[in-house]
Amino acid sequence: MNMIFAEYLLLSSLVLGVQLFLHQTQRIQFVEVSDTAKIHCSSTENLEGGSNMFWYLRREGEKPTCIKRCLDDQNVSKFACKHETHSSTLEINNVQKTESGIYYCAYRYSSYLIFGNGSMLIVGDSYTKSSWVMLLVPFPRDSQVTGTANLACVIYGVSSPVHVSWSVSGELQEQGLTRSLKAKDGSLTLITHISVPMDTWTSGKNFTCEVKFNSSGNSVKKSTRYSAASSTAPARECSHYIVPLAAGAGLLLLVVSLSLVWTLCPSTLGLKPRTSAPPASEEPQGGILYAHLDFDSRNHKGRTMQRSAREKRVKA
Repeated sequence: MNMIFAEYLLLSSLVLGVQLFLHQTQRIQFVEVSDTAKIHCSSTENLEGGSNMFWYLRREGEKPTCIKRCLDDQNVSKFACKHETHSSTLEINNVQKTESGIYYCAYRYSSYLIFGNGSMLIVGDSYTKSSWVMLLVPFPRDSQVTGTANLACVIYGVSSPVHVSWSVSGELQEQGLTRSLKAKDGSLTLITHISVPMDTWTSGKNFTCEVKFNSSGNSVKKSTRYSAASSTAPARECSHYIVPLAAGAGLLLLVVSLSLVWTLCPSTLGLKPRTSAPPASEEPQGGILYAHLDFDSRNHKGRTMQRSAREKRVKA
C-alpha cells in the first residue's frame, strides 16, 4: 500500500508538476503531547486563497485519509489552515500520540489532486519497555548473486512511528523503504532497509542505522561493516564436521559390509547358518507392543517352499 501511494505521488508530480509543484521542507518533526504542531507546504504557483487545499494523514499500516479541507470551517479548534500566496500551513492544536504519521498537503488542480512529498510528525515518545533495535546484514552468497547488498534495520515494540536514518562512513543516505507490522496489543514493528552496490558494501565502510524515538535528541545507533572473514566463517564451521562425518561414514560402511558377509556367506567365516525365525507376531510385553519382521527370499519358488516349511514346523 505504501509503495502504491508513493507511485501515485510521483505520477501526479510528473503529469502536473509543470503547472504546479508542492514541496514540504520539514521531512521530520517531533512535538510533545498537547502542544501545537505546524506543518508547512509551499507552492510554485498562487494557491488562490487555499480554497482547493486539502491535508491527508497516513498512519502506519493504514490508508491515507483526508483530515482537513481548508475551504470549510469545521473542526477549526483541532485543525486550522493558515494561507499565504504561495504557501499553506496546517496547525494541529492539542496534538496527541494517535495523530503521529505522515502528513501530505494536496491541491485540487482541475480534476486532479497534486500531493506534496510529505512530512512525518512524531508526537511524544515512541519508546516502550519492550523496544529494541537490530541491524541485519546481507548473506554473502545472496549478495554475490544479486550484485547488491541489502541491509535492514528492525525496530521492535514501539508505540508510534520513529525516525530512521542511514549513513555510510558518516555520510547520510537517502531514507530507506519502511514496512510496518502491527501486533494485537497495538505495538509496531518497523523494518527499514536500504540496497547498496556490492562494491560499496565490500569496501569496508561503516554502515550505521540511527533511530530517534522522541524530541529529546537521544537515539539508538547500530553499526556494521563488511568483513571478509565472516564470509568464510560458514566454510570453516563446516570443516570441523568433515573429519567426524568421514569417520562415521567409514565405520557405517564397515558394519554394513560385515553384516552382508555374515548373512550371505556364513560358511566362509566358519559359522553355522541361522535357522529362520518364527512368523511375524505381535505380543504385548510389559505394555510395549513389538513386531518381528521376517524377510523371505526374493525367489518366488523358494519363497513358497520356505513358507510351507515354516508352516509345517509351526503346526508340529
